Order: sequence, then structure tokens, then C-alpha cells
Amino acid sequence: MRIFFSCRPAYGHLFPLLPLANAARAAGHEVVFGTGEVFVPKVRELGFEAHRVGISIGDAEAEAKRRHGADAGFRDLAITMFAELLPRATMADLRPLLPGLRPDLVVYEQSDVGAGAVARQAGIPAVSHVIGRSMPPEVRAVAAERLAPLWGGTSPADAMFGDACVDIWPGSVRDPGPAAVPKVFRMRPTPYDPDVPLPPLPADGFAYLTLGTVVFGATQVLRGAIAALSRLPVDVLVATGPGDPAALGPVPENVRVAGFVPQAEVLRHAGLVVHHGGTGTVLGSLAAGLPQLVLPQGADQFANAETLSALGAAKALVGDAVRTDAIEAAARELLAGSAAREVARGIAAEIAGMPAPEEVLGELVSWAGRAG
Repeated sequence: MRIFFSCRPAYGHLFPLLPLANAARAAGHEVVFGTGEVFVPKVRELGFEAHRVGISIGDAEAEAKRRHGADAGFRDLAITMFAELLPRATMADLRPLLPGLRPDLVVYEQSDVGAGAVARQAGIPAVSHVIGRSMPPEVRAVAAERLAPLWGGTSPADAMFGDACVDIWPGSVRDPGPAAVPKVFRMRPTPYDPDVPLPPLPADGFAYLTLGTVVFGATQVLRGAIAALSRLPVDVLVATGPGDPAALGPVPENVRVAGFVPQAEVLRHAGLVVHHGGTGTVLGSLAAGLPQLVLPQGADQFANAETLSALGAAKALVGDAVRTDAIEAAARELLAGSAAREVARGIAAEIAGMPAPEEVLGELVSWAGRAG
């Protein structure tokens, strides 16, 4: 089977697709990617055929701000970006490619809905892949109206998730958006770690700090968190992702700074995770049974922080509450207590029982064969 994966050119949009794409390649299927121009070489370096499809979220945001003004609110910007600019750009690039690619199945990450629309119009089975929380209900409703014409003819059950989706959220923290889609493939959230060496790790039980692969201008937050965590009676490992570790300047003696790290391995040894609330880090930390301190910076990170806090698996500091003393106090409490850890361990057991990507791949192939 020939499977086409489509995603935005960003690590947080590509990495969640790779466990399923790697499983497909290992099973002997042909795997092709479509993504924004800047990520085409990165995907090819991973050994996949890749084509330029769509634009980046940054490009879409710049155009949306040009249309609405730099002071436009989140709602107007998000709708213009995700219900107009991004899907239309994907559709314009993918339509002429599709006859030559001739995929048997299209898998698109949830923000790349244009790929699902093109596949539907061409009669190709398509499934969305959850990568994070869905938009707030008030935004989703308006976005659905804008997206409806793009699907052509009859719209699917959900304007973004379509009629079928791969859902990586365990039931206890599940997002209601994909849960309402008619056909759902539940899949264990499986980390993808870039091929980078494991840095020298502190003694087990250290605090792991990261603001993910997209830092929303939050260097000062990172510096403040480093200062706070350095006061704790544990060592600290900081991962900056694609950011330059040197940009943080000198750090305290009990703090080590790295760029990309094999996060799943790091989490096996950590005692606490302090992070931005991105879905990959949230689910990875839950799978490792670790308490979390969430400092959300943008996108769906606030919803993730709220969900984890309500369950008792994490503490969250938002906006003006993100202060050095507050970070230190919350981290100390999480390290000393057991309540958040016990909740996380319960969710870890739930995640461990979910189907692996290899199993879900088999279900997807059978489903696509019947639907095609």
C-alpha cells in the first residue's frame, strides 16, 4: 500500500506522525510525505520520499496579521490561519501531485485539513492524526463554517478531524473533539526521539526542564525556571530543542543544558518534568508516570495545563503567576509529594494498555482497503 502523510513544517507536527510512518515502512508499505518547503530536506534525511506541500504556521500567521492587523485577537487569527490560509495552500500544492502519487491512504495531522479535503474529493480514504488538543468550541464552530466549502459536496462529521482519526489521548485525559468522530483508531502515544546522543545525565531523580521545539519568545521564562529549579536539592537538565543552548548564558553548577535530547530515555531517569505543556511532553511524562509543572506559553498548552491540573497529575502556573519563587515552590511541592505521581502512574498504566502503532497500522490498512 502507498500511504501519504501530510504535516506542517514543524517538529511538533512531524514527530507525532513518525511512529506510524516508521511502522508502515517497516511493514513494507511505500511511505510518502508532504510538508512545507523548509522541512522537505529534514524528512528526506529520515529516509522518506517528500514533496513540498503547504506553508508554515508562521507564514500563515504573518498573512493573517497583515489582513486583520497586528493587534487582532486569537480567535480571528486562528480562524483565518487554520480554516482558510493553511488548508487552501495545502490543497493548491497537493492537487497537482495526487495523480502522480496515487496514494491508497492519506494520513494528515489535524491542522493540515486541506490534505484530507483533497483526498475526500479524489475518493481516497483519509484519516486525521491527532497531535494536540482541538480548538476551543467557540472557535471550532466558526472554523467549521469556513472549512465546509473546502471539502466539496457533503462535509465530513468533523470539519477538521474528518470521518476517521487516529487518537493518541488516553481516556482519562481525552480531548472531546476526536472522541466524537465516527471512526476512531486508538493508538498508544509513542515518542519519536531524534537520532542524537544521550547527554551525560545527572543522578536519577533530577528535574527535567524544556519548553519544547517551538518557544513562543519565552527565553526569559526558561531563564527564570532555571534559576528557580537550581535552588532545589536535585540536579537539573535543560533541553532547548532547536534553540541555541549558548543563548541562555551562564547557568548554575547543578544545571546542564543540551539541545535536542532523546526525551523518552531522559524521562526514564527524571523525577520531575517542568515544561510548556506541549502534547508530546505531556503524554511522554504521563507514560513515564512523572509529576509535571506546566508553564504554558501558547496554542493548546493552556488546555493541557488545565486538564492535568484538574486531574491532579500536575501543577500549572499561567501568565503573571510564572515567577521564579512560584516555580521553585511548586516544584518543591511536587518533588516532595506523592499525589501527582500516583495519578500519573495510573495514567501510565492506561497508556501502556493502548494499541501500539504496528497494531493500529494493520487496522488502518484493512479499513482503507474496504473504504477505497
